[in-house]
Amino acid sequence: MTTVAATENAVVREKAINPPATAGPCALIIFGITGDLSKRLLLPALYNLARQRALSDHFAVIGLASSEISEQDLHDAIVADLRNAIGPEADNSVIEWLASRVRYIAANFDDEAAWKRLREALTRVETEYRTEGNCLFYLATAPQFFLPVTKRIAREGLMNEERGHWRRIIIEKPFGEDLKSAGALNRELLSIVRDDQIYRIDHYLGKETVQNIIVFRFGNGIFEPIWNRRYIDHVQITVAEALGVEQRGRYYDHTGALRDMVPNHLVQLLALTGMEPPSSFSPHALQNEQVKLLEAVQPIDPEHCNMCVVRGQYIGYRAEPYVNPLSPTETYVALKFTVDNWRWAGVPFYVRTGKMLRARDSKIVVHFRKAPLALFRRSGASLPEPNSLVLGIQPQENILIEFDAKVPGPSIETSTVQMQFDYRRAFGDQHNTGYETLLYDAIIGDSSLFKRADMIEAGWAVIQPILEAWAAGRGGSLQEYEPGSEGPEAADELIRRDGRAWRPLSR
Repeated sequence: MTTVAATENAVVREKAINPPATAGPCALIIFGITGDLSKRLLLPALYNLARQRALSDHFAVIGLASSEISEQDLHDAIVADLRNAIGPEADNSVIEWLASRVRYIAANFDDEAAWKRLREALTRVETEYRTEGNCLFYLATAPQFFLPVTKRIAREGLMNEERGHWRRIIIEKPFGEDLKSAGALNRELLSIVRDDQIYRIDHYLGKETVQNIIVFRFGNGIFEPIWNRRYIDHVQITVAEALGVEQRGRYYDHTGALRDMVPNHLVQLLALTGMEPPSSFSPHALQNEQVKLLEAVQPIDPEHCNMCVVRGQYIGYRAEPYVNPLSPTETYVALKFTVDNWRWAGVPFYVRTGKMLRARDSKIVVHFRKAPLALFRRSGASLPEPNSLVLGIQPQENILIEFDAKVPGPSIETSTVQMQFDYRRAFGDQHNTGYETLLYDAIIGDSSLFKRADMIEAGWAVIQPILEAWAAGRGGSLQEYEPGSEGPEAADELIRRDGRAWRPLSR
């Protein structure tokens, strides 16, 4: 006999697998198609979109890279990589459909002949696949190529929109390395292309659990009324990684945990958690509210940086490939932010991220204020714990609500219990890379999940005082921590000074 819960789950699952409407004609041009980003994320995402019939039959891919391989070699590599990534359930017909539409230009980005071949390839795919002149350029390259390649695309006239077609460009992070460089990059980009043509991508926004923060907050009448300083004691945001830097030593040793994670991923989670309700779900309204929240974050005083910031480095980092043996680069950072607005005044936001920690665990934990205790003092019962709400992002994609209940028996004893929503149980395993929604939205022209120039600069402004303090030798010493731990002891002390504690990392 089918239960009500099972029936509801089946309905929810059926809704979840309904494919999106098929996007319009488009040629996707990937600069750096032979790189790791394309192999691990972009091409599997395109496969998933094709499997859902979200890509038009009038779709093609043109890849550019310096790898001296033939178009057939690339075709074979795409087929093999997708089969390996997807596993036994891979739909070979979809893989072949996608791989057959990929054209390849082997050349450096500054090769004059390459740009001529690109224009010729665009003409061919427009004729063969009727892409109607619509072009989405994706810069899956090292950051130093962002501006030169964009300038060259514009100089070649490839960003010109004529005869009703559209032209857009996707730029990966990092968007600069501090507030000054981010501002300079934005100004230069905006001098050659329009802001509505630029799609600054943060793959965290492609995660369903991150997008669900908006729906959870503003789609449910029971949560938004208590989402403020009257009911919330503090908020914790964690993005923990169990792996080290692996082969990214050159990049990471120059960047560090603060620059790599905070002004983009963590600040984005902070903005979504704390923003005011938008007037609509239009891109402009959503982005406006996120910028307002970030602008309300109180700058950390460089003179007292060591009281609000902890930086750590895992033992063994300096022996990693391509890392300076005397490196002062942080692989862990914990911060305390405050938001100076009516909703959040007096509510601290504790943020932490690091590598080589005990578990891979990304989550937002909202800790509510304690209930009045007079009733429980008179009863002689143990005092109940404050309620918590956990938004699990990865690898546990769930929502937990923790509250106290009476333990069965004659005495009044309480115990913390959980109500849990699990994404996989409700919607099935989607096998997404996180780029599906972002690519699809860029093709259809929806910029809701992308970042405007002012959002980028607002994110950097949050950490700029910390960068300046560190550059001046302030902000506390670098703390070592054991691989496989929860991080440096100083991070525990940071939150313990306020009478609070980090929620342990989940395995």
